[in-house]
Amino acid sequence: MRKNITFDFTTFAAMQNIWFKDWFNSPYYHQLYANRDEVEAAAFINKLIEKLSPVANARMLDVACGKGRHSMQLAAHGFDVTGIDLSKESIKEALKSEGGKLHFFEHDMRLPFWINYFDVAFNFFTSFGYFETQREHDNAIRTIAGALKPGGRFVMDFLNVKATASGVTELKKTIEKTTYNISKWTDENYFYKKIIVEDATLSSPLQYTEKVARFSLKDFTRMFETQGLHIKEIYGDYNFGEFILTSSPRLILIAEKTN
Repeated sequence: MRKNITFDFTTFAAMQNIWFKDWFNSPYYHQLYANRDEVEAAAFINKLIEKLSPVANARMLDVACGKGRHSMQLAAHGFDVTGIDLSKESIKEALKSEGGKLHFFEHDMRLPFWINYFDVAFNFFTSFGYFETQREHDNAIRTIAGALKPGGRFVMDFLNVKATASGVTELKKTIEKTTYNISKWTDENYFYKKIIVEDATLSSPLQYTEKVARFSLKDFTRMFETQGLHIKEIYGDYNFGEFILTSSPRLILIAEKTN
């Protein structure tokens, strides 16, 4: 039976100084990242479903689903898919496709969701590592583990921090009449990306800074094991190639809930 734990989400969010809440709700975020490779995403989902071989009508949770592009592809395979995301604007867009076996909710992954309900959970495209404290990241993994049935599986798709370029890089990108000045750099604990938005409709430029924790395989192993998730398979790219610490572009983990 589905069990949902509710919280005063508005009060909780208001207490947080969280860059991603404002940035992910901004129309400039959606414009800047509008051209992500849908073909690559669809191919990855197809290969992932083939590898996992979920039962017919499996219940799936897409954590940090954005506008729901992965959720929609999963639902097209006949699975019962629920997407959750903190971004009100993303969920507003995703809800346009809701119906049948496809559901979307505005929800913070740090807070518990439906308990012992899902067969499989996913976190795609480095949609993790955004929080200020380790406790918050642990809470997010706890939410995912708690939402899975015993024996359920979790797929984490994260960047490989050991193979991601360090140093400072800068680029400028113009989309229609909006210019994005982007700077990337790292420190010991985080990757940063500063985006300065210049648009004739703005009285002054807007500035956002993305911040993603440099979590390694060792870090995820600890976080997963603490919440009863045991890593079964590790891959280094969207073709499920071998994970090579110094060169693989991705860190893709498939874990199983052990209790």
